[in-house]
Amino acid sequence: MTTLFVSDLHLDPARPEITRLFGDFLQGEARGADALYILGDLFEAWVGDDDPSPAGVFVAERLRALADAGVPVFFQHGNRDFLVGQAYARRAGMRILPDPAVVVVGGEPVLLSHGDLLCTDDAAYQAFRAQTRDPAWQQQFLAQSLEARIAFASQARAASMARQGDLKRDGTMETITDVAAATVEDLFLRYGVAIAIHGHTHRPGIHALSVAGRACRRIVLGDWYRQGSVLRADETGFHLATL
Repeated sequence: MTTLFVSDLHLDPARPEITRLFGDFLQGEARGADALYILGDLFEAWVGDDDPSPAGVFVAERLRALADAGVPVFFQHGNRDFLVGQAYARRAGMRILPDPAVVVVGGEPVLLSHGDLLCTDDAAYQAFRAQTRDPAWQQQFLAQSLEARIAFASQARAASMARQGDLKRDGTMETITDVAAATVEDLFLRYGVAIAIHGHTHRPGIHALSVAGRACRRIVLGDWYRQGSVLRADETGFHLATL
């Protein structure tokens, strides 16, 4: 049997073909899996569980059908959908995991994370992350009207794109938005695992590294902007694939 991992789908009404691809994946390959783990940024934006996004409705129905078929579904928050709450999780039949979380895959402990916590060289983003993960900030934000929350999300996306443009122009985009090596090493040491899986950086790959003399692997999931990306874990190991 196979355990499946995906992240960074960024589902959005502007790209309905990717939403359909994910729906086909849930009705097809995922039906035969041991479990499905979604490691954040399932949606391009999420302003609360009353979000009227058609993609949200579609995905909840397909995930619920998968869970009802006996496949456990797990979800971690990303930097775009950190406001996905228990109400939506119940609709979708999925369980929300903390970030990071350690799970057992093939008899071995594996650390799962969205990945943004590892990008510690990006001080501005880490400050924004700390603010928006604060329960008081979230309560205040969710108390606003739906229209106001949607407008905020639109402004935040525009600001993010503008900042990325600035980083590209000054040549720091590749380094500041990737994981920090010292933070990655600390993660392996703190949790005592030899395998970590994350997304966020949109740089898929399987990286071998040595931490305190121990052979470790950091597996990075790909995004779903133009195609699907899935990590399959079975008795033969971990395999990254494109859909």
